[in-house]
Amino acid sequence: MSEPRKPGLFGRLFGFGETPPPAPETPVPETTKAEPFAPAAEAPAAEAPPATPEPVAGPAADEAQSSREVPPAEPAPQPPPVEPPPPTPAPARPFFAAPAPPPAPQPEAPKESWIARLGKGLKRSSSAFGDKLGALFTKRKLDTATLDDLEDLLIESDLGVDTAAAIVARVSAGRYEKGIGEDDVRAILAEEVSARLMPVAKPLVIDPARKPHVVLVVGVNGSGKTTTIGKVAARLRREGKSVMLAAGDTFRAAAIEQLKIWGERTGSAVVARPQGSDASALVFDAFKEATAAGVDVLLIDTAGRLQNRTELMAELEKVIRVIRKQDASAPHDVLLVLDATTGQNALQQVEIFGRMAGVTGLAMTKLDGTARGGILVAIATKHKIPVHFIGVGEGVDDLAPFDAADFASAIAGVEK
Repeated sequence: MSEPRKPGLFGRLFGFGETPPPAPETPVPETTKAEPFAPAAEAPAAEAPPATPEPVAGPAADEAQSSREVPPAEPAPQPPPVEPPPPTPAPARPFFAAPAPPPAPQPEAPKESWIARLGKGLKRSSSAFGDKLGALFTKRKLDTATLDDLEDLLIESDLGVDTAAAIVARVSAGRYEKGIGEDDVRAILAEEVSARLMPVAKPLVIDPARKPHVVLVVGVNGSGKTTTIGKVAARLRREGKSVMLAAGDTFRAAAIEQLKIWGERTGSAVVARPQGSDASALVFDAFKEATAAGVDVLLIDTAGRLQNRTELMAELEKVIRVIRKQDASAPHDVLLVLDATTGQNALQQVEIFGRMAGVTGLAMTKLDGTARGGILVAIATKHKIPVHFIGVGEGVDDLAPFDAADFASAIAGVEK
């Protein structure tokens, strides 16, 4: 090892050039491999961790630092996991489960009588008349002006001029310039209407000597012919008669399908052909099948036609001629179905269909949908044609044989 060079004068004056003596070597303590991490429970709580020696510069210090293993940080203790409770086992079911008990039978609602249904059906007609009648006879003596107003009210209710005049005459008899109540006028109205309807209230009579008894059903578009046929068939079937239906309305596919549905409901045979077929040919085939089967009643549906269409009325006459080629006395009944909502137009329908088809009886439908139910009184007074059925709803039991007294009480709003 060479001796250190001595500094010169300038170096001694300013402290340069003198090499400082080397620093004594610091012994590096031997490092031992750290023990594996022990659980916290085994380590003494009060013992402090050993002091880490200061890092020493130099290659030896780097080697010692790299060979030292730093123990990992102690993880924080975690709470034990909460296990969910075990599922409750489902109760064991037998291999053959017992059937559930049937529900307790519910008591049937009492069936509403025909009189009650008729009163509800004619509520519009009776209310329209009664409201004006009440205003007319409130605190007012029976004078000429009151009688004139009453007659106008009766005519507006479609009862007809003759019926209105008769009722006014009965109201004024012995009561002129005296007070009269609304109930008195209603009672007189019911009596007069019943008297005019009684002669035409006749049921549809099926002749057992004729097999089949042919009933031809006619009317304008939308009057309810097909539905009426179905309801009449249901009534005849309940009476024990066999029935066949002929789908003579070949213009409307819906009418054919509707009649088939009624046939299924009532247990009646149905004769039908594709839409557009000749109606006369279908009626001819239906009569032959009904005769061969020996059915009691043949109900023939026809296409709706306006009474002022001469070509359509001529076609209806052709159907009748075809029927009479097989039975000169047929059709035995021609049932005209009237829509009560048409009002005064129904009078013209009765006149024209009666002349062209020989109408023998009436069925008035949709009395529950109008305030013009009094038109039936005007028809009966003028034409004297029997009224077989009236309808006040869509249900199969909402078409019933006509009763004059019940109808008169319902339209006048008088309880029987």
